[in-house]
Amino acid sequence: MIDCNLNGINLKMYTEGSLFSPNNIDTGTKTMLSKVEFQAGQKVLDLGCGYGAVGIYAAHFSGAENITMVDINPSAVELARKNALCNGMGDIKIFQSNGFENISKQEFDLILSNPPYHADFKVPKEFIENGFRYLKDGGRMVMVTKRKKWYQNKLKSVFGGAAVIEENGYYIFISQKRIIHRTGIKDRKKLSKKLQHKYSR
Repeated sequence: MIDCNLNGINLKMYTEGSLFSPNNIDTGTKTMLSKVEFQAGQKVLDLGCGYGAVGIYAAHFSGAENITMVDINPSAVELARKNALCNGMGDIKIFQSNGFENISKQEFDLILSNPPYHADFKVPKEFIENGFRYLKDGGRMVMVTKRKKWYQNKLKSVFGGAAVIEENGYYIFISQKRIIHRTGIKDRKKLSKKLQHKYSR
């Protein structure tokens, strides 16, 4: 178990060596969370939750019943559930899912993700494209990465752009869903032609 303080919130987290950053909450995650403004009652998705630090932290502000956490790794999901209970957040919804595969269609106000850095872009591509679809109009997607150019270009093609914060050797991307399909044409022009077709269906 590790004891950690995230922006004044004390958490106790069970971890294991096979998971990302098992000995402490990584600097990228801490940096990302320091830039997020949480609101009471907002629906939050922790996408690729690992052992659960991000979603459990978010629950302190938005309410455990409003948090969903998913990970492809069953060991991570098991530990995230254990950590949620350990930190008094047993109402968080936590389950195994390959990206959005097992998430029932709903709309989130906020999606948070620390995608894998040392892999190809297949995973973040799916996260970004489906993240757009699962956000409410006006909802935000916040990602922390070690790479800039690919994410900046991809988020521009899907969301129309992203605010970029560089800090502690990481890039924090904050994108907002501004497309309202029923008024569509003006805002949809921000998308590539391929994505205009995809999201107009």
